[in-house]
Amino acid sequence: MAKNFGKGFPTEDCSTVSMATDPSTMGQYLARRLVQIGVSDIFSVPGISNLAIFDYFMAEKGLNLVGCCSELNAGYGADGYARCRGVGTCAVTFTVGSLSLINAIAGAYSEDLPVICIVGGPNSNDYGSKKILHHTIGLPDFNQEFRCFQNVTCYQAVIDNLEDARWQIDRAISKCLEESKPVYISICCNLVAIPHPSFSFSAQPLIPLSLSPKQSNQLGLEMAVKKASDLLNTVIKPVMIGGKKLRLAKAQAAFLELADACGYAVAVTPSAKGMFPENHPHFIGTYWGIVSTAFCGETVEIADASLFIGATLDELETVDYSLTYKKNKAIIVEPDRVMFPNGSSFGLILMKDFLQALTKRLKPNLTAYENYHRIYVPESSPPQSELGEALRVNVLFKHIQKMLTNNMTVISETGDSWFHCQKLKLPKSCGYEVQLLYASIGWSLGATLGYAQAAPNERVVLCIGDGSFQVQTEEELVNAIETAMGDKSNCLCFIEAIVHRDDTSKELLQLGNKLAAIASRPPKPVL
Repeated sequence: MAKNFGKGFPTEDCSTVSMATDPSTMGQYLARRLVQIGVSDIFSVPGISNLAIFDYFMAEKGLNLVGCCSELNAGYGADGYARCRGVGTCAVTFTVGSLSLINAIAGAYSEDLPVICIVGGPNSNDYGSKKILHHTIGLPDFNQEFRCFQNVTCYQAVIDNLEDARWQIDRAISKCLEESKPVYISICCNLVAIPHPSFSFSAQPLIPLSLSPKQSNQLGLEMAVKKASDLLNTVIKPVMIGGKKLRLAKAQAAFLELADACGYAVAVTPSAKGMFPENHPHFIGTYWGIVSTAFCGETVEIADASLFIGATLDELETVDYSLTYKKNKAIIVEPDRVMFPNGSSFGLILMKDFLQALTKRLKPNLTAYENYHRIYVPESSPPQSELGEALRVNVLFKHIQKMLTNNMTVISETGDSWFHCQKLKLPKSCGYEVQLLYASIGWSLGATLGYAQAAPNERVVLCIGDGSFQVQTEEELVNAIETAMGDKSNCLCFIEAIVHRDDTSKELLQLGNKLAAIASRPPKPVL
């Protein structure tokens, strides 16, 4: 499970910060605020316009600058860090750095990850001066970057004066935490070190950075729970399917409590793997249409009612919207809304509240799981390799399975790793992360850096590449794994595995053929 998400937020009363640490400049103030929300690492690439703010980050006790080779990887690092800690931060330079960063931030937006993007901006005197600055595209318009980030962040702040800088910083951080989305803060480089009374913690009460949780509409909640329980308690073989929005709604514990109480067969969507314990007695695998875990898809699609909780039913999660579960008997639970198959919906209902209330109303029903158990046939191990035989992918993942322990997290890269990693049986408390919707190739490597930095006591296992690693036989692989898990267990280990270019999962072939057919559809005639 994504064990630490949301636990990095502080409980400290910011008003009790001692006068000895009272900040006087914007650089000090921002650094102190980041520490207060649980950030201890900033993924960064230096540039002329952010060097001044970096000095303050480096001077702040409890704050560490993690240097990255590129802005894109700094963004991926902040993404992985946010998945583990609950909030991540990256800092880059104006335009040439931020536009390199933006692809990673778009991916974080798609995953509902709170990431604070800090950009060292131009000198405040250059705004409106019609000067052409380096690192730009040769136009005196410095708002290009701002307009780009408007599409992939929930809040944008350009700090070009000291009078409202404190408010802008606090507003941006609060929005990031409140909406669980990235925010953009551009800071004019010449303002960072100038003292201003507004930055003093003692000058005025601090704005709370994490707002009080939203409240459900109680009448709507009661009506939704009654309607859902009336439907689910009268069918024969209902199932539950968890989706990735469980993390956004902080409802993973409530989902588990519901599963324990009702006894339904429980599946997850591919993006939610790891958000429900796979050692649970009623877990049946990943529901992913034609590439579902064996017997999971059949169990979900013959069920006479289904409860989709936090699922994002986008193109890839549904294999081009081809899922055949009974839509006229499906209840869809979003982070703040419950929708029923007849078209009625109830808003302002928090997912956690709904699940907790429903837990008390559902009758135990094990029928769907018992049906699954009757038809389930355990997967067989791949055939034993001959001595010196070229390494096969199924053999590679057989050994990855043996490596996994409860203090690990698996990160899966876009491509065939998606499908092989979905088949891994995660031990209790073993984490799992994937970026399926945005599907940015290369995301997982930077995210691994961020996740490992956020959880230094865990081992992160990254599965990346479609047959592009360089270990040639099973014997060589076994030796490499023994070394990595033995005296090298406290350092980065990189195992390359050579496999045949056509050695791939049937699921990738199925999905690839499906997506190729979709992409080649002829245009509709113009009437």
